[in-house]
Amino acid sequence: MAMLHRARAHPFNPQTLGAGLELLLPPTTLAALADSWLREDCPGLNHAALVSGAAPSQAVLWAKSPGVLAGRPFFDAIFARVNCQVSWFLPEGSKLVPVAKVAEVRGPAHCLLLGERVALNTLARCSGVASAAAAAVEAAKGTGWTGHVAGTRKTTPGFRLVEKFGLLVGGAAAHRYDLGGLVMVKDNHVLAAGGVEKAVQAARQVADFTLKVEVECSSLQEAVEAAKAGADLVLLDNFRPEELHPTAAALKAQFPGVGVEASGGITLANLPQFCGPHIDVLSLGMLTQAAPALDFSLKLFPEGATPMYNAHRS
Repeated sequence: MAMLHRARAHPFNPQTLGAGLELLLPPTTLAALADSWLREDCPGLNHAALVSGAAPSQAVLWAKSPGVLAGRPFFDAIFARVNCQVSWFLPEGSKLVPVAKVAEVRGPAHCLLLGERVALNTLARCSGVASAAAAAVEAAKGTGWTGHVAGTRKTTPGFRLVEKFGLLVGGAAAHRYDLGGLVMVKDNHVLAAGGVEKAVQAARQVADFTLKVEVECSSLQEAVEAAKAGADLVLLDNFRPEELHPTAAALKAQFPGVGVEASGGITLANLPQFCGPHIDVLSLGMLTQAAPALDFSLKLFPEGATPMYNAHRS
């Protein structure tokens, strides 16, 4: 289970939750993403720039909903591409209690407003994923379970890095980033290959010593067959809790070294029911698919003035 060891469930701690995670993000990748997002929002003429002008300006970033702050590196990269500077008042992973003053942004007015919506969208989405992840980790911790809460590959096209980063800031495991991170043999692969054993054998031929093989199984019989064929992990998908735990226990009794992941139908509300001594990983697609975005706003204020939150301007 070394692949997922980094993100074992742990208490929410804003001082350590996001510390150092920005080092995972290559500067060139951040710049390329920021460029693509800005180009999507303004591929041609920016008519509103003539309204705002280019005078030096400043704006304050307000957090208007509770949750976990995540996505600072993306926010910074976006404003860096439009010649603006960001000063943060809260670290990555901070618990947000609204209304909170999170940061200030300075730069030419037309540049600041060009980056505004793109930066807010990214920060809101990343923080939403981190908030959902933190809630899931806390729910699992509350049961005394010491396994891994993880996301899935169910991410928004073109936005995966942001959402995977949000999972990490929230304390969850990102799981495999792409198809090359793990050989995941799903039910369709098994059908195409002609059975579990043949599918695992084919996977083993291409998986070198750096890759693990995981097999999705719908029964104890399939799980045992996968383990016998050499699977490192077994995914018990869409099992009800009353079916999941005895199946996992029976598999572990025969193959104690095989990792067991449970997925399908797990929500924040029922997550504790899926925690058990024979379950190593709980993966939740809803952490990226259904996490609500947090509410942020960016408001200009006059030079020398003390910025104050105004609900009527939000």
